[in-house]
Amino acid sequence: MIVIKVYGAEKKCPSCVNLPSSRETAEWLEAAIQRKYPEDTPEVEHIDIEDRSSGEDPVAEKVRQEEYFYPLVTVNGTVVAEGNPRLKVIYKEIDKTKEYRSDTTAK
Repeated sequence: MIVIKVYGAEKKCPSCVNLPSSRETAEWLEAAIQRKYPEDTPEVEHIDIEDRSSGEDPVAEKVRQEEYFYPLVTVNGTVVAEGNPRLKVIYKEIDKTKEYRSDTTAK
């Protein structure tokens, strides 16, 4: 299963004034990904960095410590976007992950 995580907070970062919130980004990504991969849709999760229950997540902690801008998007743990995510880049990582999975299953 491919898992896409969108990290961010309810309030927008100062440099993201005209961009959607991280939750809106997660909803947008989920809809776009469902259209592109209807038969094997990756799971999309929104991680609220201000919710301290995400404290166990090292990526959430890095976003809290401002090592990354948010919204931050990962595909199976690989960072693919910071700030304003690009679908093309995310699709490329999903396809790469799908190819790797099918290669390892075929062996």
